[in-house]
Amino acid sequence: MGQAQSGADKEVTLQNIQELYRKFASECPSGNLHLHEFKKIFGINRNSTEEEAAYVEIVFQSFDTNKDGKIDFLEYVAALHLVLRGKLEDKLKWSFKVYDRDGNGCLDRQEVKHIVKIIYKIKKHKEPSITGSIEDICDRIFELVDKNNDSQISLEEFIEGAEKDPWVLEQLQLDIGPGDWFIEQQDKNP
Repeated sequence: MGQAQSGADKEVTLQNIQELYRKFASECPSGNLHLHEFKKIFGINRNSTEEEAAYVEIVFQSFDTNKDGKIDFLEYVAALHLVLRGKLEDKLKWSFKVYDRDGNGCLDRQEVKHIVKIIYKIKKHKEPSITGSIEDICDRIFELVDKNNDSQISLEEFIEGAEKDPWVLEQLQLDIGPGDWFIEQQDKNP
């Protein structure tokens, strides 16, 4: 499945996850993780691209399930479990929820284009040889996923399309190499 499975290439052990919990407890004694701290954890600073900062904000908002502007320990545990150990279908449901900015249960072209643009620019920054336009990516996603041609993508169409086509999965899935990122962080902070 190409790059879509790159995070699965390296195993994140239970001991690694326990270390993340310990770090949360020591670095967030209040029991809450705020956006600026979340950005710091993901290495977002003034040298980061606008897209990287936007991506991390979107991820933060998706994990802040009670929408109180902070991630508490239970939200943190749920997020780690989803990103590092979750099943593909659960990750796709989470990705769909992030795409669905108006919360109506369907994705329109603007919602898909917004997230695809952010992910594309992050991937392009990391791998400049990537070609294609955001419009072409969106057109192809709708062509492959919107089975009833109503210019909307339902959750069912989203999951089915991503599970059937590795290219679609790579374009739609939001967790860009979380296992690799986690192991990188562990190596930097022994």
